[in-house]
Amino acid sequence: IFTDYHTAEMEHPDLLDGILGQIVTPDEDKFSALTAALATDGVFLYVPKNVVIEQPLHSFYWGDGENIAYLNHIIIWLEEGAQVTFVHESASPDNGHNAQMLHDGIVEIHVGQNGRLNFVELQSWGNNVWSFTRERAQVMGGGHLEWIFGAMGSHLTKNFSDIDLIEPGAQARMSGFYFASQNQHMDHETQQNHLAKNTSSDLLYKGALIGESRSVWQGMIYVAPGAVGTDGYQANRNLILSKQARADSIPGLEILADDVRCTHGATVGKIDEDQLFYLFSRGIPKNEAEQLIVMGFFTPIMERIPFEGVQNRLL
Repeated sequence: IFTDYHTAEMEHPDLLDGILGQIVTPDEDKFSALTAALATDGVFLYVPKNVVIEQPLHSFYWGDGENIAYLNHIIIWLEEGAQVTFVHESASPDNGHNAQMLHDGIVEIHVGQNGRLNFVELQSWGNNVWSFTRERAQVMGGGHLEWIFGAMGSHLTKNFSDIDLIEPGAQARMSGFYFASQNQHMDHETQQNHLAKNTSSDLLYKGALIGESRSVWQGMIYVAPGAVGTDGYQANRNLILSKQARADSIPGLEILADDVRCTHGATVGKIDEDQLFYLFSRGIPKNEAEQLIVMGFFTPIMERIPFEGVQNRLL
């Protein structure tokens, strides 16, 4: 089943009722409560047991208007052994700061035992949009989640992304990228929760900032009592392209079990002068040289997006 949220309510009420709000509950915060109560837009993707979807699925959410709110709910539910690749995009025109809009969203993801989900989520809101999202994925035993999140638009983005590794053998890899300009503010908070033994997670977020923009990334790897054999990694890399831009990285570990391997790291820096000099020596102008370096910085993540057309548009 691959349909919009409203149609799912009309045509699959029993199935939706058993899934809705199981992963992100309405009482998480006021923004989650607002979306849970009033959302009529969104996507519902349900893949039954052992069904493999060969072709990638693609949805696009377009918001237009002035002084309004977009509330959407995305539900992705894979039963045992199911496999699918899904790309979801959200975008709006840039209507200027005098026509402010609110986007408030929930994303709920379930990957059943031995299931596999490749999920790409991209937002390019206009700079008059204030975006708040609460997202959480739960991965069962032997399941694998590949999650890519890209943010390029909005005036302010506040995103919570959690991964819960529920049963032994669950795996998740999360890649994020953001490009902020002018006075944009990108704030990402990630949580990797290892709740069973022999689980693994790998998170990498990369960002580039120019103008007076700012980014904040705060990540946490949590290892529950008894979750031995955990392998967790997180990193945040930032390129600062102007004197006024600023990036704050706050990695964290909370380990309540023995026999685990958890590492984290964060970097904030400017473009390597040696790389620029090499490109200058080949006759490449400064602006083009900087663009090439930034493109190379993001390319390893971009290559994980399954649509070449989407890749080219972003680069």
